Amino acid sequence: MMHVAILQFLGSNCDHDTEYAFKKIGVQTTLVWYKEEKLPENIDLVVIPGGFSYGDYLRCGAIARFAPIMSDVISYANAGGKVLGICNGFQILLEAKLLPGAMRRNKNLHFISKFHHLKVENSDNSFLNKLSKEDIVHIPIAHAEGNYYIDEAGLKDLQANHQILLTYCDKDGKPSNPNGSVANIAGICNKEGNVYGLMPHPERAIETLIGSSDGMTMLKGFLK
Repeated sequence: MMHVAILQFLGSNCDHDTEYAFKKIGVQTTLVWYKEEKLPENIDLVVIPGGFSYGDYLRCGAIARFAPIMSDVISYANAGGKVLGICNGFQILLEAKLLPGAMRRNKNLHFISKFHHLKVENSDNSFLNKLSKEDIVHIPIAHAEGNYYIDEAGLKDLQANHQILLTYCDKDGKPSNPNGSVANIAGICNKEGNVYGLMPHPERAIETLIGSSDGMTMLKGFLK
């Protein structure tokens, strides 16, 4: 059975949602407190969930990046282990330099919480392989600092290496940017293709009763 480690920080609020989502697809989960220094043995994926780690003080993810558990997460990722960062988790991965770029305040300077459409730009990876390029999914977003930024040279690298996984769009697939992100970017991966980050919350879209089950299809990509 696949085994997923889900980190917990002071201020995490999507850890149990993420645990529920993975259990729903038949995955063993272990919650890992941020003060731990080692990840569990024989895991297949580390997930850094959404929330407000350390109250978003200084800068989103900037303090959590130095939590004791993150040293082992960085080593795990550098050795080829799969890591998924969702919302605040994405911000932490950026601060840890496991993914390129940075986050800024939303262009309208307001917290945004709503469902939004996303276009799949690259499905040739462990995360989105249950979907196809240009598929449209409907996933909640909830962030104040989701305005992804990378310089022109960095953007060209992302494009050349097919690291852009998801972009913001409308129901017809046309660009619709809620936060000002460069190139409408909603999610990326590293060059090696084992570290993934996205601002939308797939763990909040796992049942049609609450608006969408598209997130379930996304997370199932990790199943062996």
